[in-house]
Amino acid sequence: MSDLSGRTTIVVGASRGLGHGIATAFAEAGAPVVAVSRTATVFPEPANGAGGIQAETADAGDPTVVADLIDRHQPQTVVLVAGATPHMRPLQQQTWETFSANWESDVRISFHWLREALLTPLRPGSRVVVFSSGAALAGSPLSGGYAGAKATQRFITAYAQDEADRAGLDISFTTVLPRITPLTGLGQAAARAYAARDNRSEEEYVQQLGPLLSPEQAGAAVIELVQADAATVAPGYLLTGAGLKKLG
Repeated sequence: MSDLSGRTTIVVGASRGLGHGIATAFAEAGAPVVAVSRTATVFPEPANGAGGIQAETADAGDPTVVADLIDRHQPQTVVLVAGATPHMRPLQQQTWETFSANWESDVRISFHWLREALLTPLRPGSRVVVFSSGAALAGSPLSGGYAGAKATQRFITAYAQDEADRAGLDISFTTVLPRITPLTGLGQAAARAYAARDNRSEEEYVQQLGPLLSPEQAGAAVIELVQADAATVAPGYLLTGAGLKKLG
C-alpha cells in the first residue's frame, strides 16, 4: 500500500480547505487524483511524484453522479470531505432550513457514496475515509444540526464497514474527526463566532486550541491511513495539528 502510483483516489470536496490539501497531497505522493467539487477548481501540477489531478465539477450528493464517477474512474481510495458551511447562530436564531443544512448536504453525500461503494462494490483492498468533525464529540451550539450530522456520518461509516465485513468485500471504512482550525474558511468563521460568544478576541480563542491543523497536515494524515495495514486502521480518529489519535 506504500506505492500510490497505481491507485486512483477520488477526493470529494476538493475545491477548498482540507479537501484541497488532501487532493494535492495524494497527487504529490504519485496517485492519480479525481478532485470532485461543485465549483470549477484549478490545481497546480504536483511538485513531486507522478500523480496528477483531474477536476470533476459535479454535485456529489446526486446518486447518479456518484455511480457515474465510481464506474468511470474505478477508485481504490475515496475520501469524502464535502459539506455545507453551517449557519453560525444560536439555536433560537436558526430556521429549520439552516438547522438541517448539514443533514441535507454532509450526511446525504456520505450516504450515497458509502452505499455505492458497497453496491458496486469497490475493488478488494480499497479504502474509504469519511471526514466528520470534532463537533461530533463535543457538540457545536452555534451551528444548528451540524454536530448531529457529523455524528451520523461516523455512525453510517461504521455501518458500511459492518456490511462490507459481512459480505467479505475487503474494503476498509474509517472516519476522521478534525478539530476546529482557523486555517480553513469554515474553521475561521467558527472561531470568530465562538470567540464573540465567549467575549474574547479571535486571537485568544485560537491560542487555546493548541496546535492548529493545516490542509497540508490533513493530506499527510490521510496518506498515512491509506498506506497503513488495513488490520491496524481504527474505526475512527481525532485529527489535530498534533496528528491522528485513535478513538475508542
